[in-house]
Amino acid sequence: MNARLALVLMVIGAFAAGCAERGLIAERPIVPESEIYRLDTGDQLRVVVFGQSDLSGDFTVDGTGAISMPLLPPLVARGMTTDEFERAVADELGAKLLRNPNVSVQVTQFRPFFILGEVQRAGQYPFVNGMTVQSAAAIAGGFTYRADADRVKITRNRGDRIVELGVDSNAPVMPGDTILVKERYF
Repeated sequence: MNARLALVLMVIGAFAAGCAERGLIAERPIVPESEIYRLDTGDQLRVVVFGQSDLSGDFTVDGTGAISMPLLPPLVARGMTTDEFERAVADELGAKLLRNPNVSVQVTQFRPFFILGEVQRAGQYPFVNGMTVQSAAAIAGGFTYRADADRVKITRNRGDRIVELGVDSNAPVMPGDTILVKERYF
């Protein structure tokens, strides 16, 4: 009787395990609320000063963290959100050139991310919104057979400090991140 009960429980367990892969498995936000996007070197911005086409254009945040716009000194963008940078540009224009300038800033191209370790083609790749470690690895040709997708390290710049995060393959990736996929031992 115990053997029969054990067999029935094993069949039920196997059936339940097979059903576990269907439907919603996990749900998490694409970008946690604590991860507000901050501008940094390599971001390309479109700055529009309404009514002033000579002051508008596409600009790249340079190595010093600033952009150079016509008729203005270099404006520091590093560490700011796009809203904060809009206000900084409007304040600078309002103080020197225009009365009540209306400014819009949007990121046209995010800085690249880097992926190293146990992927087919390690290197630098363009960032895509909503990216996870798994999709970043797919862009890099996929994991190698030695990859441990549950042992991934992300190095991220958070303003004035650099942090290292231990994550799994479903973790979100931000522009500028360096992803290290570790090797499994067995």
